[in-house]
Amino acid sequence: MGLNDTPSSERLHIGFFGRRNAGKSSLVNAITGQEVAVVSSELGTTTDPVTKAMELLPLGPVLLIDTPGFDDTGALGELRVKRTRRILNKTDIAVLVLDAAEGMTAVDKELLHIFQEKEIPHLIVCNKCDGERIPSSVEAENILHVSAKKKVGINELKERLSRIMPQEKSRPFVRDLIAPHSLVLLITPMDKAAPKGRLILPQQQAIRDILEVKALSLVCQETEISAALDSLTKPPDLVICDSQIFEKAAATIPESIPLTSFSILMARCKGFLADAVDGIAALCRLADGDVVLISEGCTHHRQCNDIGTVKIPHWLTEHTKKKLHFETSSGQTFPEDLQKYRLIVHCGGCMLNPREILYRMKCARDQGVPMTNYGTLIAQLHGILPRSLKIFPHLAAKLEEAGNRN
Repeated sequence: MGLNDTPSSERLHIGFFGRRNAGKSSLVNAITGQEVAVVSSELGTTTDPVTKAMELLPLGPVLLIDTPGFDDTGALGELRVKRTRRILNKTDIAVLVLDAAEGMTAVDKELLHIFQEKEIPHLIVCNKCDGERIPSSVEAENILHVSAKKKVGINELKERLSRIMPQEKSRPFVRDLIAPHSLVLLITPMDKAAPKGRLILPQQQAIRDILEVKALSLVCQETEISAALDSLTKPPDLVICDSQIFEKAAATIPESIPLTSFSILMARCKGFLADAVDGIAALCRLADGDVVLISEGCTHHRQCNDIGTVKIPHWLTEHTKKKLHFETSSGQTFPEDLQKYRLIVHCGGCMLNPREILYRMKCARDQGVPMTNYGTLIAQLHGILPRSLKIFPHLAAKLEEAGNRN
C-alpha cells in the first residue's frame, strides 16, 4: 500500500483551528499547493470541516483538516462549532491560526486551553503578516509568523510541524506475534456486507504485517476451514478469523492452535484492548431495562442481519436473559453524555484514528461506563474469550482474575 493509498485512520491528523477569517483555509491551500478549501473575505466561508489527504515531508502521510471558525454565531454557527469540537477529539497536531491584525483573542485562548486539556501537541501561527517586513519567529518563540497569501514561512511551518509530531510509534497489528516463515491462516467471510473487490482494512493490515515479517499467509472463507487445514503439511502457527464466525472457527480449529480475531487485534492496535477486556465484567451486572450503546466508527448500509443492530443485540439478550434496550451511533457521532448507558459496545475502530478511539474510551471511563468492543464481546458470549487471549498472557491472566472475582 503506497503513501497515497494510506487509509485516513492511519494518517497523522493535523487540524487548523481559529476564528472566522483568520486565514485557516488559505493556510491549508498554501501547504498543499492546491485550492483545497474555498477562500473568501466573507466571515464563515468554511461551514463544514474540509479534509485533504497528502504526503507532507518529513511527516509522511497526513490528513489536513480545515475547520469552521470557533467564534461562529447563531443556531447554525453553534452547530459548526460543535462539529469543530468533534474534530479536536481526533486531532494529533493542532494549529491555532491567528489574524496578525488582531492577535490573540479570548476565543483563541479558549482553543489553547482545549489543546492543553486534551494534551494535543500544538503550534500557534500568526497569519496575514503581509507587510514588507515579516516578523521573525524568533521574536515570539512560541508563535510562527507567516503569510499564506505571499507563501512566506510555509516551509518553516512544515518543519515546525515535524518537530512537534507525536513520537509514539505505530502499534503492530500482528507482526510482533509471528516469526519469519511462520504460517498464519486468515479466515475471511465474504458475506453481503463484504466490500466489492477488496478486503476490509483489518484483513489488509494482517496480510501486510505478515508480509513485512516474511511470514506466510493462507486465506480462506469459513466454509473452507477444513479444506485449508487438510492442505497443510503442518498446523498453522496462528489463526485469525472474523468475529462473526468465531464460534465456528473455534469448533473447527484444534485447541492446540492459537486462535484470535481481527477485531481483537485491531483493538490492540488502537490501544484499547485492555479496557475492552475490563469492560466484559459488566455483562454479569446487566439488569432488565438497562440501555446498551452499540457504536460504530464508520457509516454503512445496514444489512438484514447486521452485526451491530441485529446479531449483537440478539446474542447479548440470549446470554444475559435480560430485557435490554439498545441504542446505536455511527461515524463521527458519539454521545457526550453517557450516563444512561450500562455498557458500550464499540466496533474495532478500523476507520477511526487511535486518538479518537482512546478519547471515546476515556469519555466512558470518566463517566464510569464500561466499554468493550465487538471482537472481545463476541468471543466472551461464545465462551472462547480465554482462548482468544492466550497470545496475550497478561490479558488472559486479568480475565481469569476477573472471572474468579465474579
